[in-house]
Amino acid sequence: METIALFGAQDYDKYFFNKINDEHRLGFSFKFFEKNLTEETVSLAKGIKVVCVFVNDTVNAAVIDTLYKNGTRLLALRCAGFNNVDLEAARGKLSVVRVPAYSPYAVAEYALGLM
Repeated sequence: METIALFGAQDYDKYFFNKINDEHRLGFSFKFFEKNLTEETVSLAKGIKVVCVFVNDTVNAAVIDTLYKNGTRLLALRCAGFNNVDLEAARGKLSVVRVPAYSPYAVAEYALGLM
């Protein structure tokens, strides 16, 4: 059973990741951390091959080096943006995947809600 560490995890992340995992019998286990991934919290992912982050997590060169040394090989982003990830530092160490795009309807609804 592969373990996935989720940083910056909210209650809805816990609910939906567990729900989909159970419904589709994917067989993953999750470690949910409410704290964001930073140089101070990166040690929480020691020995975990897959780390999943969001927009407020810091994935700079120091974090990437520590993740790699501690066994992480895949960084999955729960967002389309990746400006918080040092892609050059990840090259040759971690595979990085992200959400390719958001629904334009969701973006429009959010914008109208803000207005």
